[in-house]
Amino acid sequence: MKQYQGYFIDLDGTVYRGKERIPAAARFIKRLQEHQREILFVTNNSTRSPKEVAANLRTNHDINVTAANVYTSAMATADYLVQHAGQKRRVYVIGERGLKDALLNKGMQLTDQDPDYVVVGLDRNVTYEQFKIATLCIRAGAVFIGTNGDTNLPSEEGMIPSAGALVELVRYATQQEPIMIGKPQKTIVEMALKASGLKKSEVLMVGDNYQTDVQAGINTGVDTLLVYTGLSKPADIEHAEIKPTYTVKTLDEWNV
Repeated sequence: MKQYQGYFIDLDGTVYRGKERIPAAARFIKRLQEHQREILFVTNNSTRSPKEVAANLRTNHDINVTAANVYTSAMATADYLVQHAGQKRRVYVIGERGLKDALLNKGMQLTDQDPDYVVVGLDRNVTYEQFKIATLCIRAGAVFIGTNGDTNLPSEEGMIPSAGALVELVRYATQQEPIMIGKPQKTIVEMALKASGLKKSEVLMVGDNYQTDVQAGINTGVDTLLVYTGLSKPADIEHAEIKPTYTVKTLDEWNV
């Protein structure tokens, strides 16, 4: 079995299920650390900062990592803009603090006046007025970017609307297709590779969802490991045209 220097790892369904621990995941991370593998949690969640994600992993899931081990769709969006925006750094944002801070940290100017870009992520306090501004700005020529296309977010109440639902509202209102950043798009993986300094051949993409985690790896040319502790089940990939590179029932089965 091939050895990998870096592991890009999903969170919900892979490392935990909501607030529920997946003990095999903590053991897996410890093995990676003992073998000095590079770990990057690559998540579509744009609402929380890397510091908050790492704190949750340490406090609630017995996984001793720092903000340097976290790469969010908010960070990928900011890195994408740095790569493509040039001097056009005026951005209107629908999103929470994690997204806004990521953009500000990369020198973007947040504004609702003649923005060059409109970025839409998950915002649990969004208003009609914000959707109106986003729609008008895109129709006036601003480039439309979505952090990720996740339609739903697991919660204690059930599956609630996620960023993709908000992106779709704006797409429908503007009739403009957004540039999508998060999994399954390859952009987030490409930005994570650049941030980590790793090559595609050195990385294994680990996740529980064939449609997002595995497809992101496939779309980027990165090897994939599908773990059956979350969304996807063996029957789901039985007829998939491109299979994951590897599959395991739990991460205890993976030999680092």
